[in-house]
Parts: sequence; structure tokens; C-alpha cells
Amino acid sequence: MNIALWLPIIIVALALIGVVLIYNRLVRARALVREGWSGISVQLRRRADLVPNLVSTVSGYADHERGLLDEVTARRSDAAKAATPADAARADSALGNMLGRLMVVAEAYPELKADANFRQLQEELSAIETELQGARRYYNATVRDLNTRIASFPDLLVARPFGFREEAFFEDNDPAISTPPAVHFERKS
Repeated sequence: MNIALWLPIIIVALALIGVVLIYNRLVRARALVREGWSGISVQLRRRADLVPNLVSTVSGYADHERGLLDEVTARRSDAAKAATPADAARADSALGNMLGRLMVVAEAYPELKADANFRQLQEELSAIETELQGARRYYNATVRDLNTRIASFPDLLVARPFGFREEAFFEDNDPAISTPPAVHFERKS
């Protein structure tokens, strides 16, 4: 047997195996990103489905807050229509702000805070927010992993020709989060 004859075949076979392994890792990373996005979508849908019950309960106590209740409903609609992570992040931030304002209004009504239905809805909303935060972290971690693979050698040699593209992170664009709170200490005399 002539080794010079087999050497190019072995090199080509190893290169093909390497390409297949890299391609499969990229496909797995992309699937994890899609799974992460699905987790965010589920939590956003759960929260959006809870909003009408919350608005209905609050409106029974706070009819004069109609503008806020209408705004919460409109932001819920925007959240349901979001198709990309950037759109979802904007809609999520707006809905979160509106829900926060709604909870502030609810604090002004002791009889509402005592309502068992409202308390249950508030607890469900809190649980959903916690799960949504976890889903966002998971999604962003999978996006980071995929984007790192796509930009790293040798994966980038396979990623670009096979159409793998970097994914967008789910970023919260809420200005209240990016602005540090003002803390004032008063000196007691």
C-alpha cells in the first residue's frame, strides 16, 4: 500500500468529519436559542392572558382610572403582536411599566388589596415575572453561546457558508432600569 495515495483521502475525510461536527454543534446551538425564545414567548403569553383578569378586577374598584386600564390593555395587545426579540423587549418593557403603575393604583384601594381574587392575580403575576426573568437569562445565554460559536475559529468557516447568523439578545430597554436611583441621606441633628 502506498501511503501517499491514502494520505489525501484521510485528510479530506477528517476535514469532512470536522465540518459535520461543527455544523451539528451550530445546529444544536441554534435550536437552544429557539427553545429559549419559546420560553420567553410562553411567559409573555401567560402574563398577557392574566392582564384582562387583573384589569377587570381593578376596574371594579377604580373606575376613574379608566385611562390607565385602557393603556394596560393596549400594551397587552402590543406584547401579543411582537414577533422579534427587539419588538418583544420593547412591548415587554412598556407592559411591565403599565403593570407597575396599575399596582401603584391598587395600593390606593385597601378593599382591593383585601380582595382574594386580586391577591391571587397579584401572586400569579409575581410568579410569572420570576419565570420570565429566568427565561430571559436562559435565552440570552444561548444567544451568547451561538454568537460566540459563529464568530470563533474554526466554526466561522462553517457558520457563514451554511447561513448561520448571529441572533439578537433580549434586552430590556426600560430607562428606569438603566438610570441609577437617587439616594439621599438626611443628617439628623
